Amino acid sequence: MAHTLWSRDELILALNLYLKLPFGKISHRTPEVIHLSNLIGRTANSISMRLSNFASVDPYHQQRGVGGLPGGKKQVEPIWNEFITRKEDLLFESERILAEKENQTLENKFSTLLTGTEVLEGKVKVREVKTRVNQYFFRQMVMANFNFTCAITGISVPDLLIASHIVPWSKNEKERLNPENGLCLSPLYDKAFDKGLIGINTDFKIKISKELKKAEKASFFNQYFGIFEMQSIQLPKKYLPKKEFLEYHSDVIFKHS
Repeated sequence: MAHTLWSRDELILALNLYLKLPFGKISHRTPEVIHLSNLIGRTANSISMRLSNFASVDPYHQQRGVGGLPGGKKQVEPIWNEFITRKEDLLFESERILAEKENQTLENKFSTLLTGTEVLEGKVKVREVKTRVNQYFFRQMVMANFNFTCAITGISVPDLLIASHIVPWSKNEKERLNPENGLCLSPLYDKAFDKGLIGINTDFKIKISKELKKAEKASFFNQYFGIFEMQSIQLPKKYLPKKEFLEYHSDVIFKHS
């Protein structure tokens, strides 16, 4: 089977894994690679090679001069282009296929995540399920991108981390699932960023709003905020926060006065 052409579903599953793995973890020894190889009946080496093919069509790696085998590259290119143009549909489809391969339904696999959707019906239910599954996927991508570490504090306990949108989910449908629109933050800083009390400039340095500085005499201020002013965030290994998204946050959300 290792020499048969990959099906569309298999390629979509490889993309799903590529986007969820931290930088440099696409080796055939990685547990997630072995898990996928068992699910689809291909060798861990062949999965690893497909992930390398995706790296070779990913603009981030192209800038680094990553090549990749021409044949494999040609196979994954259409799937990557589909990811770029229709992220919401393709990522949701990838999770549905993955659940199927694991002999589960999406509803069973994400039962906690989907609590409350069982009372919905028709298109409303479909849309809500898709939204929640895609938000889960966004979290996985952003966490992997920042190597499961808060960009401000360095906290690296996954349960204490949130995948924050730079441009809010509701404000730009097209960029909702773009990993360049995500930051990995611990809850306090996620909330402060969301409310515009802190910001990040296009040099990736942390800004403190005048609103928050009203509390600068309080003991908590320097301990939790002042010490970070104009410090650089810990940059992700792959997709840097897009500067135009940071500018949007600075112009629209950050509290200047």
